Amino acid sequence: MRIKRAVNKRKHKKAILKQTKGFWGTRSKLVRVANQAMMRAQRYAYIGRKLRKRDMRKLWIARINAACRINGLSYSRFINGLKVKNISLNRKVLSDMAVNDKAGFAKLVEEVKA
Repeated sequence: MRIKRAVNKRKHKKAILKQTKGFWGTRSKLVRVANQAMMRAQRYAYIGRKLRKRDMRKLWIARINAACRINGLSYSRFINGLKVKNISLNRKVLSDMAVNDKAGFAKLVEEVKA
């Protein structure tokens, strides 16, 4: 008895075309081209998930640095001061404080300066 794979093949093709919906031109219409486009897009998405973590950390550091300099301290001295005082706040929280709670961040800077 021979194996017929029409149903599974159609399901596979529909899944590919569903994932490439919104792609430009034949990348969303023709299965072979769509499959190549999808594989490339998934590769970039995987890399992008790693890069996003780096980008967010850079953004947090830039925000903390700006807020520190407004309060008369450099970023590196501020982070070193936190370590010396045994204050363990991560950069995400510090960045959020620098943006949303300027008074609290200023108190933290004064604590580090002391």
